[in-house]
Amino acid sequence: MTYTIPRYPVHLIDVVRLVDGSRITIRPTLPQDLELQREFFRSLSTEGRYRRFMAPLNELPEAVAQRFITIDYRSHLALLAEVFEDGREIMIGEARYVVDEHDPATCEFALAVADDWQACGIGRALLARLEREAAASGIRRMVADTLYDNKAMRALAVASGYAVTANRKDARLVKLEKQVSAWRAAPRKVQQAAAEITMRHSLS
Repeated sequence: MTYTIPRYPVHLIDVVRLVDGSRITIRPTLPQDLELQREFFRSLSTEGRYRRFMAPLNELPEAVAQRFITIDYRSHLALLAEVFEDGREIMIGEARYVVDEHDPATCEFALAVADDWQACGIGRALLARLEREAAASGIRRMVADTLYDNKAMRALAVASGYAVTANRKDARLVKLEKQVSAWRAAPRKVQQAAAEITMRHSLS
């Protein structure tokens, strides 16, 4: 199957060494990653799914799955973290932001890390890359809602410089907010790929 990918951000492909010395790959999500996304969702514990979606879900809804892979890398950027075991890709984390259609200087972000890979630095690595790309793209404010009892996410947010405040509309939630500036954006590692590239991927 052939996919046409607008402005695939190759500069966001990276190999990261975690605190325990292991290596993972972080890269922008591709349209053909749909099954990876589904497998990742299934790998999450019931609590992990609830914290990510704030709703009790047993399966990733098809509409959500399609939104997850319908990305243009400008108004919607998604990154995934993966490892390779016996030649097979295994997704262990994901992070994304969506630009506010009414305020292009603001984006809402979300992230999740597989239960077995918690406290390894993956969330921090994903969030830092989202922030750098947001800043480089002209975004100045990043926001998110998370459950109050999601201590890991609150701790990551505080350590990353986010203000954590009560959500007045829902007592279960807290709001995360951070101002990002252009100077935070790291230089791009490579020149942006051609405006449009075509990638061939076998779904065997």
